[in-house]
Amino acid sequence: MQTWIEVCRVEDIPRLGARQLRRAGGDHLALFRNADDEVFALLDRCPHKGGPLSQGMVFGRSVACPLHNWTIALDSGRAAPPDEGCARSFAVRVDAGRVYLQRAALGDDAFELDRSGHA
Repeated sequence: MQTWIEVCRVEDIPRLGARQLRRAGGDHLALFRNADDEVFALLDRCPHKGGPLSQGMVFGRSVACPLHNWTIALDSGRAAPPDEGCARSFAVRVDAGRVYLQRAALGDDAFELDRSGHA
């Protein structure tokens, strides 16, 4: 059975934006919120050159990498053709305005939501 961990509230993620979830011992995650208030989680690294997806522009159910404008699907992490590659995606659950990730996505390390406003 998977353990779900609360990481933030939906309103902590800007609409059409992202917040970075910093993991102490590994790559950071990016939490995205689109115009329909859907929430997604991806590894915060573009599959092309490792650009920070959390700093990209969210549109529809996609994010544009800020480095080379690759379009990445928020639900799967897949790059839109003709580009190829995939950012790791993570299951997200939203319940009563609270955002949960599976413990496996967070690892055993401490995590912290970046509240600086630039992620």
